[in-house]
Amino acid sequence: MALARILSGKDDAKNAILSINAGAGGTEAQDWAEMLFRMYLRWVERKDYKSTVVDFQPGEEAGIKSVTFIASGLYAYGYLKVETGIHRLVRISPFDASNRRHTSFASVSVSPELNEEVVVDIDEKDLRIDVFRSSGAGGQHVNKTSSAIRLTHLPTGIVVQCQQESSQHRNKAIALKVLKSRLYEYKQRKRADEKQALYESKNEIAWGSQIRSYTLQPYQMVKDHRINLGIGNVNDVLDGNLDPFIEGVLLAKA
Repeated sequence: MALARILSGKDDAKNAILSINAGAGGTEAQDWAEMLFRMYLRWVERKDYKSTVVDFQPGEEAGIKSVTFIASGLYAYGYLKVETGIHRLVRISPFDASNRRHTSFASVSVSPELNEEVVVDIDEKDLRIDVFRSSGAGGQHVNKTSSAIRLTHLPTGIVVQCQQESSQHRNKAIALKVLKSRLYEYKQRKRADEKQALYESKNEIAWGSQIRSYTLQPYQMVKDHRINLGIGNVNDVLDGNLDPFIEGVLLAKA
């Protein structure tokens, strides 16, 4: 099968670390980020993979500001790597009393979970480490102490945080693991001009940079702009049926 040959990159068989960040727009964008999170969790279930949440930042009123989770399963990264980019939603806002149509954006970034044999050196002086009190989905036991960790890699601006464990030491270890994966992916992208351009396109979560649009009103359509593929059954896509897009992009890139 052509797809099996495509998933032959040195990192394709690895687990995937996937992060979703809401764009500008407050509650509207944060609700969209949560919809995307649910979509990817459903895709993980369809593949019989497992998911482990590393960090979860709830929105003020609804939705989520950001989430990072690990999708564990053979070729998880090989499939999900094509999801990196901006995802755009058009719908009648459930948060707008005037029932106006809104456009929301969220960014998705994917990196491979590194094996122990892959070494990524991080200089301590390049790190800013912030400790804060956990909040959100971690449970009450994590909120009593400042156990959450935020790591900022100063040279690249990459930020990773973890608050899912009650142990500060454990949260730091998980955050460092995710940071190394992100840096590894960043360096891999920099080696190819095309991939570098794709990485930079994530910096602005706004109109014109999206890889895929999800339209609920005035009509229903999910369209991947990279391969010009449109699917009218939006609910099926949001329920995790992403394979037509993922496989289509993989085959096109080949």
